[in-house]
Amino acid sequence: MRQKDEKNLPQADKGFKIVPAALLVFALCGLSFYLGGIFNSEKKLFEGKVVQELSKPDSSPKESALQTLQIKSISFPECSLDYQDYTPCTDPRRWKKYGFRRLTHLERHCPPRFMRKECLVPPPNGYKPPIRWPKSRKECWYRNVPYDWINKQKSSQNWLKKKGNKFLFPGGGTMFPKGVGAYVNMMQDLIPEMIDGTIRTAIDTGCGVASWGGDLLDRGILSISLAPRDNHEAQVQFALERGIPAILGVISTQRLPFPSSSFDMAHCSRCLIPWIEFGGVYLLEVHRILPLVVFGSCLVLLQDDIAVWQKSSDYSCYEKLASPDLYPAKCDDSIEPDLAWYTPLRPCVVAPRPKLKRTSLDSLQKWPERLKIKPERISDTPGGNGNAFNRDGRKWKVRAKHYKKLLPTLGTDQIRNVMDMNTVYGGLAAALINDPLWIMNVVSSYAVNTLPMIFDRGLIGTYHDWCEAFSTYPRTYDLLHVDGLFTAESHRCEMKYVLLEMDRILRPEGHALIRESIYFIDAIDILAKAVRWNCRKEDTEEGGEKEKILVCQKSLWYSSNNSTKR
Repeated sequence: MRQKDEKNLPQADKGFKIVPAALLVFALCGLSFYLGGIFNSEKKLFEGKVVQELSKPDSSPKESALQTLQIKSISFPECSLDYQDYTPCTDPRRWKKYGFRRLTHLERHCPPRFMRKECLVPPPNGYKPPIRWPKSRKECWYRNVPYDWINKQKSSQNWLKKKGNKFLFPGGGTMFPKGVGAYVNMMQDLIPEMIDGTIRTAIDTGCGVASWGGDLLDRGILSISLAPRDNHEAQVQFALERGIPAILGVISTQRLPFPSSSFDMAHCSRCLIPWIEFGGVYLLEVHRILPLVVFGSCLVLLQDDIAVWQKSSDYSCYEKLASPDLYPAKCDDSIEPDLAWYTPLRPCVVAPRPKLKRTSLDSLQKWPERLKIKPERISDTPGGNGNAFNRDGRKWKVRAKHYKKLLPTLGTDQIRNVMDMNTVYGGLAAALINDPLWIMNVVSSYAVNTLPMIFDRGLIGTYHDWCEAFSTYPRTYDLLHVDGLFTAESHRCEMKYVLLEMDRILRPEGHALIRESIYFIDAIDILAKAVRWNCRKEDTEEGGEKEKILVCQKSLWYSSNNSTKR
């Protein structure tokens, strides 16, 4: 029918069709050039220093499939000692470039490529391997976090006290100088759901040295302590040195890097956040990351200095916000509630989605049962279903068992702070849940968004883009786990910068388990040597040649460079 119609077209119309055809050819050529550039960028490392292994003319398909990326050896110099606490995306050296209004200078501002440091961040002079958990909750080595300002300013409030070559943590805080235990007991009197497993995850804004989060660990509640890098000197670094989950962050102009309905509870103890300023957007952000609460909706409880608010589960309440005369209004459908990577704060209320029946806190299974239950929000992801969730769980039980054979210290007090750098459902964290460690589950901002399911399981995590530095201090993790990260991100992120960032956040004598395709494994091994790691190549639990595991350990070294410039 189409051919018949074309034959009946006037000659002028036929001539006119030549132009679109030419444009189509031009577009296809451009697309081919673009795709070729992407393909070549995967091989381009160290400004053209890649040596690609060429296939022999008579090589078999199997040999071609096991082709590996070859790169030349490289070495990185040491950064100067004044970079010992370097946080690239929250660097005080660059604060003046950004406005101080609403504390925007404390948000993430990563350096452009030409300003990236290609050097190894040194530890402080006198650094020692950290004191092990659970003793670390009460004390740490002074030379590991040698900050005197916070000690002088906050010792009267029992945040911490310097004694000899250690910092001691009495368990105090600005609002609970006599001890955090009694303070949390008072909370539990007001919120019994903190006792029975209903509340599992929490966020502590303006966390101090994480006394509150540390106390909750004994009560079965996993908290992320959140604080900016500011004049309080290394609050987050103290928390992580103690073995308590923490991340650099501030509520300013952008959403926190967490999905909606992620934390069961939010805590602020004189956190200095101006909740009602700027149209109340900071309070609206906390509203976004909390789930619905059916028991005692909107109830306000008061006791001494503690006030408790609960998020309403009344859907009709949110419908009333559709009125143009009300403020704040309900967010419209164009604002994705889970989008939270460099996403501006909006002066509107994120309303619950009626189709999700189990997003209210009381409808979730109590901890620890919720860890094994298929999250309702899994249906929002492509290919997400109960079968995929169960397969993932079985897979990671097998892998975790194999990892413990490769790294016998896994599951002991030698490994406390762990990061799974590109997880899906938090399978590794679930498999290791009974070990004396915690895992920061990282979901790529460019990957399928599975972070809501991780929080629904009662685990913790964050969004991140590994082309940039992570929001933490140097030397804060005992173990980094990678599962195909370089395969997934090498077309966007240069491998050397990813390895340098891994080295920055890994503790001296800490470990990395790098699970990658055979194509990348040798190149990663060369880069690992450049950052002074000792690695060995091991088989996966399934054997085979398509995928291998690098078991690496970071060496402890001290700076030989006293210069303040690099």
